Amino acid sequence: MKKFRRNQARMHLVMMLTLTFTTGIIDAVGYLGLDRVFTANMTGNVVILGMAIAQADGLPIVGPIVALAAFLLGAAIGGRVLRGGRLGWSGRSTISFGVTGGVLLGLGISTFFVVPEENTPWAFTITGLLGAAMGLQAAAARKIAVADVTTVVVTSTIVGLASESKLAGGTGKNFPRRVLAVALILAGAGVGALLLQVHIGVGMGVAGGLTLLVALTGHLLRERRKEVEAREAQAAAASAATVSATPTASAESAAQEARSAADGANGDARG
Repeated sequence: MKKFRRNQARMHLVMMLTLTFTTGIIDAVGYLGLDRVFTANMTGNVVILGMAIAQADGLPIVGPIVALAAFLLGAAIGGRVLRGGRLGWSGRSTISFGVTGGVLLGLGISTFFVVPEENTPWAFTITGLLGAAMGLQAAAARKIAVADVTTVVVTSTIVGLASESKLAGGTGKNFPRRVLAVALILAGAGVGALLLQVHIGVGMGVAGGLTLLVALTGHLLRERRKEVEAREAQAAAASAATVSATPTASAESAAQEARSAADGANGDARG
């Protein structure tokens, strides 16, 4: 079971890193294709909104507000759905990531029929749905609790990478995963920008497909874990039954030996 848990932890890390990559794609699509709006990185939205309120030239106000409000709503829904569930991957995690992937894929497909144009109700609708989906993903990833990989934020990851590095006198704990998290969101943003040149829906579709793959993988891994736990429980029960039966068997054997000895003694006496 220990080996399975180690493998499970590695798979959870791989899945969260995959979602970090998709976050880069979605933020690139939002910023470049939906009038400079981040739908996963809320720090960027807050900064853009602050500058826009200060009347910086050309910065959007409505889009960041929509994305921020929708992200909060999605995270709240995720918190409600996952509340009371076990730490790590659960059936509720599968549902949350599945819904996120379905929304991303569905939005990607829909844009092939109606292409969103900046500052239109359809564009704001897509921004809101993307924000809600990413908020739900962030809440579900938080419940998985893979250290240093939140899937939507890399600032804290970079801080940990630098402040706990050997250069800073630290141990360099989790150095590889921190570097991968930063590199993957960077790569995702690059891929998202390239896919946007094909069509705005392609990036959302790719991100949605990868998210659904993560949901399926997590579900199968959870079912595998349940099988392993059931086998271990059966083995433990069988072992306990064997241990409890051993004294009884020994007592019966001793009694049988005593009877044999008594019969032998009676035979000698009769002889």
